[in-house]
Parts: sequence; structure tokens; C-alpha cells
Amino acid sequence: MEPLGPFEPSPRIAIAVSGGPDSLALCLLADRWTRARRGAAFGLTVDHRLRPESGAEAAQVRRWLAARGIAHRTLRWPGARPVTRLQEQARAARLALLAGWCRRAGILHLLLGHQREDQAETVLQRFVRGSGIDGLAAMAPCRLAMEPAGGGVRLLRPLLSVSRDALVVTLARWDQPWIDDPTNRDARHDRPRLAAALARLGSEGLSASRLASAAARAAGDRSALDELCTDLMASCALPSPAGFVLLDLSVLRRAPPALAVRALGCVVSAVSGSDYPPRRERLDRLARRLLGDGTKATTLGGCRIVPRREGRIVVCREPSAASEVLPLAPGESALWDRRFVVSLSLLAAPGPFVVRRLGTDGLAQVRAMAHRTGMPLMTDRIPAPARPGLPALFDLDGPLATPHLGFRRASLQHESGTAEFSVSFRPARPLAPGLPATLRALPMQDEDS
Repeated sequence: MEPLGPFEPSPRIAIAVSGGPDSLALCLLADRWTRARRGAAFGLTVDHRLRPESGAEAAQVRRWLAARGIAHRTLRWPGARPVTRLQEQARAARLALLAGWCRRAGILHLLLGHQREDQAETVLQRFVRGSGIDGLAAMAPCRLAMEPAGGGVRLLRPLLSVSRDALVVTLARWDQPWIDDPTNRDARHDRPRLAAALARLGSEGLSASRLASAAARAAGDRSALDELCTDLMASCALPSPAGFVLLDLSVLRRAPPALAVRALGCVVSAVSGSDYPPRRERLDRLARRLLGDGTKATTLGGCRIVPRREGRIVVCREPSAASEVLPLAPGESALWDRRFVVSLSLLAAPGPFVVRRLGTDGLAQVRAMAHRTGMPLMTDRIPAPARPGLPALFDLDGPLATPHLGFRRASLQHESGTAEFSVSFRPARPLAPGLPATLRALPMQDEDS
């Protein structure tokens, strides 16, 4: 735990515990660690209800932990199960449930039970997919998971250097049974197939230990590249609270090509709200086009990339990709398009209200209403390509508010003068490593407006 600090003097932590040997051993070890520091540990089990016995298994975990004086909660995945990409969406739902509980409980640290063989299988999976340094670095020991309401929890993996066998021996020494999940042996899923491949490769010297060591070295290289990329971003990127970024093309052209490609990937993922940048071959094509003599606008990863006359590039959200229509009630806050935390005051009228992209039609309506009422619009702050993708509050009569343009219909203005609809740019991935995910900058001036 020491390399994953700092922690509070009396740390409060949560552990994701399915009942398998890895997470159960982690829970017992973490409980001892927190008790020695007069802290508290909470075991969290997510019941996806993907198997008939999942509810009984969660209850068994609760009984085991209760016998050891460890607090436990069972979190259930609500709603109907998706028909496609079930495993992927189940993982996302699991993390959202765990992070949400931690936020409500005021806990900053969530421990996950991934161990050395898990790390080795991840490296193997990324190698098969042709990943570069970022992929081969595999799972990070510590990273921040952002919450839809804007908070965050630290995801900690303290067991990445510990073997599965060592954890099984630990449970046996403490006379602690565990649950054997049959899906861990189901060859229809990636992980069991990778585990079998790893067992075969071990006889050739490609052991889990060596793969995990390779991941640690790649993580060190990734960290060094991240520092260089952050320095490059500080000299060439101007982020806006409206969710777009201006890039200085001349600075990018002087940078080493690998760093320029990395910077473009960071910008595209931040502006699009994605957890990860586009695939490397697509970024390479984009870099060749922009850093050469390319002057045409293009799209990538849900973003529009538009070169401008003064040697800058606008990277903004592609309007058609910002397709979410989010109902919002007075007093609610929510994450729209994985990028903006939107909030509606309790002072607002009953509604109904939705948050969606402004769009070209909405922009035309806003211009017309502003013209009729004499309301000045701050269009000079937003480049033309970025305006249709801005978040806006709508009711049945059309646009109610677009904060980034300074537009608000009179019916949304409280008598105290306070704005009832607010927007904050909070992308899942920060613009550059080492920078906060919430980007704050002075408004940009748009010479083409």
C-alpha cells in the first residue's frame, strides 16, 4: 500500500470483493492494514445477476466478512441486461456502482484485486492487438475514476506484483473458503483463453512474472512520455470551458513526431469524452495530414479537427456524435455526453427539460430570439465549428439556455438574477497527464466569427 499513498491518518477504504480468492484475500489483507492504522475497511460486492447463484454468493461473502468484523454492502445492477457487449457493459456498470457508493460514503480509495497473472494476461491481450507503450503498460497501480456528478475515487491495485498462488496460500493459512466462479474457465471469454495461452507459453520462458515485469518497465516509459507530453501541451494547447481546444500547429510541427501524435490523442479523447484515445494508426494518419500541408477539416473519434488561417487547429465535438438527450429535473446534476456536468437549480419551473446539443437549428433559434430581445451573444468566444455541439437546455418551446453563448430565456432567470442552468466541462480523461480533468481557461477570441 505504501507506494499507492498518501492516505489519511485513519484511512477509510473500500474493497471490491466478489468472493473469489484474489478479491477475498485482498479484503482480508486490507482490513488488517486499516485496523493497524485505526481506519476502516468496507467490502463491496456487485451482484450483476448474470448467473442464478449470484445473489446467494453475495450473501455468502457478507457472512464471511461479518464473521471477521468487516462491514459489507451488496450493490445490484438495476434495469434490463444489454443484449450486446454484455461483459464490457457489466464491467462499466460494476465500476459505476462501486465509485458511486464510495462517493456517497465519502471514501476516496477503492481497492481492486487484480494480481500478477491478471496483469500478465492484460499484457498478452494488448500485445496481440498491436498496442504500443500505453497498452503494454497494462493496468496502472493507481488511477482516478471520475464520477458522473463530477467527483472521483482513486482506483488502487496493490496486488499487481503478487501471484495468484500466494493469495490462495494466504486464504488457506487463515482457513478462509472462497467462491469459484465458473465463468473464469469459460473459453468463450478472452481471459480464460489468455490464461490457457499463458500456461503454454510458460514452458518457453514467457512467464507471468516476466510479462508483469515488462508491464512495469513499459509503465515507467509511459510516465516519462507523459511528462514530455504535458510540457508540449502547456506550450501549444489552449483549452476552453466550452469543451474545445485550440492547438498551435507550428509548435506541434517542431515536436518529435511521436510526441505530436500523443498530444493529438490526448486532445481528441478529452474533447470527445472518451476514456482512451483513438487507435494509433488513425492518429498517425491524422498527424501526417495536419503536420504536412493539410488544410482540410476532418473528423476522428467523435471530434471535428478544423485547421484555421492563423496556424491554429480547432478540435471540437462533432455535433452528430453528441447525440445524448438527457432529461433533467430541477435540483438535479448529471453528466451529459461524458464531458459536461449539467445542473438545474431547484428554483427552476417544473419543466419538462432536456439537455442536448444546441445543433444548427437551435443555434438559429437562439440567434433569432437574441435579436428580438436585444440580448448580446458571446459568439466571438466560440469558434463556429464548436457552436452546434454546445450543451443547451431545451423545453417544449425550444432552447432555454446555452451558458457558453450567454443565452438565457427570461423564463429561466430567477428574480434574484441567478442563473438556473449551469454547465462545467469535466471530461473523463484530462487534456494532458498531470493536469486536472476539469479544464479552466480564459475564453478564446474567434477571429472568423
